[in-house]
Amino acid sequence: MKNVRQFLLLIVLSVVGYSCIQINKEKADASNPLDEQQLFIGDDIAIANTKYGKVQGFMLRGIFNYRGIPYGANTGGANRFMPPREPESWDDVYPAVWWGNSAPQLMEGRYANAYSSFVDHWNYDDVSEDCLKLNIWTPALADGKKRPVMVWLHGGGYTNGNGIEQDGYSGENLSRKGDIVFVSINHRLGPIGFSDLSGVGGEKYASSGNVGALDMVAALKWVKENIANFGGDPDNVTIMGQSGGGAKVCVLMAMPEAKGLIHKAVPLSGSTIQAMEQEYSRKVGEYILKEAGLKPNEIDKLQEIPWEEYINIANRASQKYASESGVTGFRGSFGPVADGINIPAGKFYTDPDGLSSDVPMLISSTFHEWSMSRTMPELENITKEKAIESLKERAGFRGGLGEKAREVYEAYEKAFPEAKPIEIMTLVSSNRKSVIETASAKAIQKAPVYVAWFGWQPPLFNNRMRAFHCLDISFWYYNTDLMLTHSGGGKRPRALSEKMSDALLNFMRTGDPNGGELPQWPAYSIDNGETMILNDTSEVKNDPDREARAAL
Repeated sequence: MKNVRQFLLLIVLSVVGYSCIQINKEKADASNPLDEQQLFIGDDIAIANTKYGKVQGFMLRGIFNYRGIPYGANTGGANRFMPPREPESWDDVYPAVWWGNSAPQLMEGRYANAYSSFVDHWNYDDVSEDCLKLNIWTPALADGKKRPVMVWLHGGGYTNGNGIEQDGYSGENLSRKGDIVFVSINHRLGPIGFSDLSGVGGEKYASSGNVGALDMVAALKWVKENIANFGGDPDNVTIMGQSGGGAKVCVLMAMPEAKGLIHKAVPLSGSTIQAMEQEYSRKVGEYILKEAGLKPNEIDKLQEIPWEEYINIANRASQKYASESGVTGFRGSFGPVADGINIPAGKFYTDPDGLSSDVPMLISSTFHEWSMSRTMPELENITKEKAIESLKERAGFRGGLGEKAREVYEAYEKAFPEAKPIEIMTLVSSNRKSVIETASAKAIQKAPVYVAWFGWQPPLFNNRMRAFHCLDISFWYYNTDLMLTHSGGGKRPRALSEKMSDALLNFMRTGDPNGGELPQWPAYSIDNGETMILNDTSEVKNDPDREARAAL
């Protein structure tokens, strides 16, 4: 009997043990979704409609991905320097599974600096004039739900870059987190996109100085006509860009042809309140023709020159004109032109009821945009006097401050008493002048402006990176665990990214970033200069560098 009881007990224990194993296995399976298939691609998967034909993408971790969808025709040959044309329709299903070509740009030396390549690990593929392509991340297709749409405009001035240049540009995480549709685009750049030949080429070339900007408008028109097929709301589109992309945001808001295509705007670490004067851009156009050895009646031959050769010709022409005239061009002579047709002359936002007056803006920059100490550790111990001497010669993109260097340094020293000399140098070089100019100009219009200043610093390179140019992008887009060479990864950057991405998503939905875990964020006013300081502990301050900035 005793043996029977022991036998029964063993059976019970075995059953209980097996049940516990099964329960634990089920818990493990439930808690590890990566055990399931992540990527789905096939003949009947991720097929979407566009105005021009069907496209095939793929589904990755529950998000539909489309790469390299044409929104315009090839810009080479007779289409060079011309406004963008619609792409030709197609009958078969278009394979939108790989990135579109980067716009023509000089690639030599792009990876020359090993540390910069490590930190930013630029993503580039083929480069060609067939570059009017866009990428989409979306949670659903044509389900009737009106999701906010983000359109990302890459940095690189108006000369370099592409829509997937850094891993932090990925739209997957923000799309999933906020139930939004994310779009990134490529467009013409540099001399291919912004050579103003209107002075030597007549009516045919009237828009040549702005075709790169017109490409962006064409992409927004594509979004208007097609994004509902990808689950997006064409009447709720936010444009966002960083560095040169931030300036692009401001330019698009001033373009009459973009009216009604933009509903919110987010320029980061770059902005502008006016385009290049056409008197200058046309002079550069004249020099380009001379440098190419062509007469005005031979201008069409510029369309036949291989793109890399043409870029070199145009760059030499720009340098010669600058040298002979003593005038330096905006954005290296190749950027949007105030031609009075596509982009108005004068300053943007001057009319309280004018173009884009109903478009809210969120504008931000980083504390240490032009941090120079990452690869120069000796600067960590620079003295105040040596820093002042250095600022006399150079202050970021600005020229040297000359004899004003001490006055400016000490103004920033007073505003930031805890800062080391290297940090004062970087704050001076990274000043918020353009941010405040843009915010103050836009503030006279009825839609609100919200201003942020990003100060979070990564624990990399012995803490020498500081809040550098481009660092904040992955925080806004919830990509700090993806762009590890910027953030380091982990819970500390993720905590701030949670708050910043929530604020961005709220702004996309309503035009107001409030409603998340950041402190109450008041709209900017010219009198108070309300600024959200973004850091491990965020807080609002009233124009914290006003007096220091005034010394510049």
